[in-house]
Amino acid sequence: MRVFTPNEVTVHAANKYLAILVAAKYARVLNEFPRDRSKSGEKKLTTRSLEELSGGNIEYRVVPRRRSE
Repeated sequence: MRVFTPNEVTVHAANKYLAILVAAKYARVLNEFPRDRSKSGEKKLTTRSLEELSGGNIEYRVVPRRRSE
């Protein structure tokens, strides 16, 4: 299992908390796609999403939250 440092993931995100949120949302998106279950050496979805984020392959934007009145 690969260990990601905060410095690795914050290169393409504003801070480490935002990086983890983006990677978690991307892992949920990856989970919706069909996977080949016959591969035994397949990486976990969270690992794949953190690799994509630290490689700069995920584009995201922060949408401000609307205030309820």
